[in-house]
Amino acid sequence: MSLLVVGSVAFDTVTTPFGHADEVLGGSATYFSVAASYFTPVSLVAVVGEDFPAKHIEFLKSRNISTEGLETVSGKTFRWKGEYGFDLNQAKTLETHLNVFQNFHPRLPESYKEAEVVFLANIDPELQLDVLKQVKSPALVVCDTMNYWIEGKYDALVHTLKSVDIMVINDGEARELAKEANLVKAAQKILSFGPRSVVIKRGEYGVIAFGRDGAFAAPAYPLESVYDPTGAGDTFAGGFLGYLVSTRNFSDASIRKAIIMGSVMASFNVEAFSLNRLKSLEYSEIEGRFMEFRRLTHFEDLS
Repeated sequence: MSLLVVGSVAFDTVTTPFGHADEVLGGSATYFSVAASYFTPVSLVAVVGEDFPAKHIEFLKSRNISTEGLETVSGKTFRWKGEYGFDLNQAKTLETHLNVFQNFHPRLPESYKEAEVVFLANIDPELQLDVLKQVKSPALVVCDTMNYWIEGKYDALVHTLKSVDIMVINDGEARELAKEANLVKAAQKILSFGPRSVVIKRGEYGVIAFGRDGAFAAPAYPLESVYDPTGAGDTFAGGFLGYLVSTRNFSDASIRKAIIMGSVMASFNVEAFSLNRLKSLEYSEIEGRFMEFRRLTHFEDLS
């Protein structure tokens, strides 16, 4: 089953209480693709500038990520600079330079148009909808967004959600999108826009998912060492959807397992800056932490 992601590839400069990283590989599509590649091949659509090193493209290819849809154009690659305090749930953006990403208009290679599963990372909702018009007959469409689009293109985003099966979004953005302070009410409002499920990321507090038949909550994995939460949400989405695609099963039970797998991948991502932890990750470690999640959340029935 083929998996397509459309989003950003970027350079990040990040400072946390535990260190600093300058001009490292980042971007929503990058984190998503690398996490998902542990479970299934990925087709990536994004844009970079002439300054993007060949070594990064070779790394993506080494992870069984197709870069046929990674366009190189004249100019500089998208850059983001931010910092975190001890509240690692909240990033403070210091600088954003869209560069070539500002004029990004995704054009899918012919081989990508047969994609069965599509992840629309947090790009302009009008571009998200345009991507869906290029894909012939996807079995599952999942999207993310961010406060910039909620505030600037609300109506377009709500319109796009009519064509989405699952929305993955963080808690603050869910409240803003739904205009509801309560997450349960917010989720119900988002479901009314069209998705059949909404998966709400809550950082160190875990994940809660709502469908039309009920809810499912999972904690975050307790970690002693957290260095950089940048890309954790996109890594979660990659683990979530990569695992789901590998099962070829979109049932409620499979979605619940996929949420845990997404949480597993995000827990590894935050253990180092950029994609450094994901680059060294072994599948046996993923399996081991998945089982730890099972033990973490297991309890007996009342007797």
